[in-house]
Amino acid sequence: MVAPLYTTDSGLLFMQGLKILVVTVGLPARGKTHISRSLARYLLWMGIKTQVVSLGDYRRKFLGSAQKLPPDYFTHGEKTPETMELRGRIQTGCEQQIFDFFNDGGQVVIYDANNGTAAARNRVAQKFAADDIHIIFLESICTNKEIIEANIRSVKISSPDYKAWNADHAFEDYMRRIADHEKYYETIEEKTWPSIRIINVGEKIMMNVRGYLQSRIVFFLMNIHNRFRTIWFARSGQSLIEHSYRADSDLSPAGWDYAEALKDFLLKRRVKSLEARGLDPEKRKLVIWTSTRRRAHHTAWPFLAAAADATNEAQSPIGQIRVIQKPQMLEINPGVWDGLNVAQTKKYHPLDWERFTNDPYAYRVPRAESYHDLSIRLDPILTELEREQEDLLIVGHASVIPRGDLIEVTPASYGVTTKAFHFWDGPGRRGDVEDVGGVRDEDNFYENYAEDTAGKRVARAEPTVYSQP
Repeated sequence: MVAPLYTTDSGLLFMQGLKILVVTVGLPARGKTHISRSLARYLLWMGIKTQVVSLGDYRRKFLGSAQKLPPDYFTHGEKTPETMELRGRIQTGCEQQIFDFFNDGGQVVIYDANNGTAAARNRVAQKFAADDIHIIFLESICTNKEIIEANIRSVKISSPDYKAWNADHAFEDYMRRIADHEKYYETIEEKTWPSIRIINVGEKIMMNVRGYLQSRIVFFLMNIHNRFRTIWFARSGQSLIEHSYRADSDLSPAGWDYAEALKDFLLKRRVKSLEARGLDPEKRKLVIWTSTRRRAHHTAWPFLAAAADATNEAQSPIGQIRVIQKPQMLEINPGVWDGLNVAQTKKYHPLDWERFTNDPYAYRVPRAESYHDLSIRLDPILTELEREQEDLLIVGHASVIPRGDLIEVTPASYGVTTKAFHFWDGPGRRGDVEDVGGVRDEDNFYENYAEDTAGKRVARAEPTVYSQP
């Protein structure tokens, strides 16, 4: 994250010192949750204390699934006094969570709810504006029926509200819920509050906002989409000179073998995953991002060779492959520490070492980059990552991902699903594996200072699955 750039000692944004409430507006199944959580992840990476507060999640937490609610809970118009009291209690409790987060030092809350009438959202805006909280309406409009149906089938009917329901019956019930909301829905016309309107999850965007952070939010939302794609992270192959930042060396023989193994494993995994979702691999592109270093770029070469062979043979379902070099993805510059291990760094640069350990994120070694500098360099990459709609492989440098592990990330409306695969145990892998020349490489400072990855060398028949908000 890049917190030191955007915050002061008080923890508030120095550009404005504002607390901001983003109030989502839109009919059900219009991508509000997807947009809310994507935006929250980006703001958190920026170092801004952000939270998504979902009215639906709060209601399910305290009342259970929709099957346990009164039949008029989701309908508009006349309601029984009991239902009105119940809805009011849930709404008040959920909005109190927003106040609690701000009172605890929070800076941005994204209120994920329908807020489909002018009266409903103006009530929310006035309530929080009275507490000096800046309001932004974020409306998601969707006119594409395919997007709406896909959202309902992939997200809504799998929620706890429809547990044990037949999928088609759940779909019909949710469509009836939408039809009832449409009778009373009022798109944003009022000019009292700043607003952002997104059409078809990023197809078009209109805004009436100003301010530094508000502009950053708009810029991020201009790149958002909800197309299914998978993102993989892998490390580059072993190079002839591993420990030097200045030496832009090529892959070693073991590095080329690793690149072939990565290509074989990922392409098989990708075909299997796409076919399981009913997608044709030949009609999908695979984009590969690497730095401009030879060891990273050349790790992707076997993919290009495989795509060329498939085109010539006209029988493999690989699809199109494109490799893009990005200078922003260069490894961190260690400066005067280049080629030193931890013991040598302590010996030859004791004062710099002390300053680094006191503030490892912000301290800049002479002629080097700090982790803060690296975060600033990577900032535009995050926006490009959000905008990319094709399957993507990112080939990185020395990191907490050892050679031979492949991290698979699948974005979804309620977060991301992460799986870890192991496919390589050859030379150049972290741990006790011998390096070039028969000696384990201990000279790469950032490699050895990174998080310990002991235990990842064990081959796994099945991937480890993590769910992240």
